Amino acid sequence: MQTTTTWKSGNAFTSTYKGEQIEIDGDGFSPKALLLTGLAGCSGIDLVSLLEKMRVPFGSVAIDAVTEQTDEHPRVFKAINLVYRVQTGEENRDKVAKAIDLSLEKYCGVAAMLQKNSPITYTIELLPAA
Repeated sequence: MQTTTTWKSGNAFTSTYKGEQIEIDGDGFSPKALLLTGLAGCSGIDLVSLLEKMRVPFGSVAIDAVTEQTDEHPRVFKAINLVYRVQTGEENRDKVAKAIDLSLEKYCGVAAMLQKNSPITYTIELLPAA
């Protein structure tokens, strides 16, 4: 895996991976915001794949990644809470939890790296079908 990050001006950079680009700066998507986004995306990909394999019907999936940072430099994440909002029936709560546990404990490499410094917890909010 290789990315190329190029300085534009001020605190602005463009990062390229496989021909795709994202903008990084101190005001918008900061490096730490991208790290949280990477965690949510990694776990979300696992969650969708596992729910499909479990034949759990679901509609939307959204994940909030919430953290606070330490006061001293380097300012690192204290703990991370992931809030999974999944559109599915209450009867599927245990399967959603199992899929999340598998993601965070076995499949998501981003979670494995972050857990070495910051404990990761989660909550589940089931949303009614549209």
